[in-house]
Amino acid sequence: DATTRAPPSAALHAPPPSIRKPNTAMKTAMKTNAAKTVATTARVGRKPATRTVAVRAATYGRGKATVNTPFQATNKFQAKRNANLQVTGAQAIEDEVYVNEAPESLLRDPNGKDKDTIRARFEKIIRDGQDEICNALAELDGTPFHQDTWTRPGGGGGITRVLQDGNVFEKAGVNVSVVYGTMPAEAYRAATGGNIKIPEGGNDRVPFFAAGISSVIHPKNPMSPTMHFNYRYFETEEWNGVPSQWWFGGGTDLTPSYVFEEDAKHFHGTYKNVCDKHDPTYYAKFKKWCDEYFLIKHRGETRGIGGIFFDDLNDKDPASIMAFSKDCLFNVVESYVPIAAKHKDDPFTEEQLRWQKLRRGRYVEFNLVYDRGTTFGLKTGGRIESILMSLPLTARWEYDYEPEEGTPEARAMKAFRQAEEWV
Repeated sequence: DATTRAPPSAALHAPPPSIRKPNTAMKTAMKTNAAKTVATTARVGRKPATRTVAVRAATYGRGKATVNTPFQATNKFQAKRNANLQVTGAQAIEDEVYVNEAPESLLRDPNGKDKDTIRARFEKIIRDGQDEICNALAELDGTPFHQDTWTRPGGGGGITRVLQDGNVFEKAGVNVSVVYGTMPAEAYRAATGGNIKIPEGGNDRVPFFAAGISSVIHPKNPMSPTMHFNYRYFETEEWNGVPSQWWFGGGTDLTPSYVFEEDAKHFHGTYKNVCDKHDPTYYAKFKKWCDEYFLIKHRGETRGIGGIFFDDLNDKDPASIMAFSKDCLFNVVESYVPIAAKHKDDPFTEEQLRWQKLRRGRYVEFNLVYDRGTTFGLKTGGRIESILMSLPLTARWEYDYEPEEGTPEARAMKAFRQAEEWV
């Protein structure tokens, strides 16, 4: 929409209107404390920590000012975080440095060897997609997103946008990241699903590049579904005799607490149309893959009603797979926002809210136990706030809970225990 989106070139320089700008208090703080340090209390449960100033300022939530900048090593935990590549044997991603504005590109050499590459083209796709989706969600909610932007000295960085405690959404996060690093063989297996043989001996750290956009949207109303999407591009360099590898992955899936057939048909129908445009075999294959991937094995049930999912996709030329990924990303708004808008004002009871929290408990279980992206991020020392952005604000576990037969909750469980065909 031309009235709400900046031109593509400008979109790389400044956040869209849906991003909260620094208020007067923040501007004053940045001017007067540019060379000083301040003690701020992060709103995620941490104790006050001294941080360096003058790299980024924003408001958070409903107008309370904070300053988010890199930690100084004021205690043992922070000193450990600032040790960069020496934090643990598993970490080989440099710590982030917060900045005022997102650079035009997060690539190492955007005007040199990275120019016009798949890396550069994919970065533009995910940053434009982040703008479009955040604008649509902020317009529906009436609340702007909080933004954190950071870079890393050796290249790469990220833009995290979070809308929390809004009018429609309890928590909505849309994260873009570009990562250069090396990973241990164990993380390589997690990233590839064990599909690529790792030679014995030699250097056990694999140089890699990754770029992606990921999002989880948790609405307040239990009648409105949670939605997740992730689209990514991954490269490894030649290593221990194994040639360079590249692949695309991604998907969009829906996790309702209450299953409405009309919503399921709309969501799945949107992505079937996208898949059919590129390859008539895609939808059935990727829908099945999604149902299998989002299985909570220890529960014997899926996380939601699925969607599409694909990974390690490199069986066609990269430009065509990238075009498919782009179409999937730019259909997120069409697939989800009409559903969220329809249910945002539905009446609900405390019992229905309780059921929503029980289902969110299942969401937490899957993400922390099985999700590839989460386990990869934790094993490579990625940014924790971005990795755990997907978790809901509230979740619930009850001993041996089972809904009564004939209830809407039982109908939902039927869909979670046996995948259904919606289109």
